[in-house]
Amino acid sequence: MGIFSEQEQQRVSAAVEAAERFTSGEIRVCIEKTCSEPVLDRAANYFKKLDMHKTAKRNGVLIYVATDDHQFAIIGDEGINKLVPHDFWNSTKDAMLSRFKDHDLVGGIVTGVKLAGEQLQTFFPYHDSDINELPNDISFMDGK
Repeated sequence: MGIFSEQEQQRVSAAVEAAERFTSGEIRVCIEKTCSEPVLDRAANYFKKLDMHKTAKRNGVLIYVATDDHQFAIIGDEGINKLVPHDFWNSTKDAMLSRFKDHDLVGGIVTGVKLAGEQLQTFFPYHDSDINELPNDISFMDGK
């Protein structure tokens, strides 16, 4: 889609891989230019479209960003939502937003991935039998 350079895409994928290294949790990043519905609804729709609700422990986390509309959301599945502190998603959004305000879109996404990974590691530590259930690369959506 031309939103990120190859190097920026690799930086995000590497952050996801690093965050998932010590957890059974799954993190996905979903990017599109515009958001045609309320941002949390849009993120929830992509969460399902990307089969994130099908992880074994229901511990998927999605970071959704609509670049042209300057909207984003970070949402987790029921397994992680039951365990993280009640303000976790909002504090993570605030940390990401501070990077976005500095015109560092990739840095903001990487910050969200890192913070989500830390929580996943706390509540869903890695076991030898764990497998990577979902891809680590960015999902670029065309708004359909």
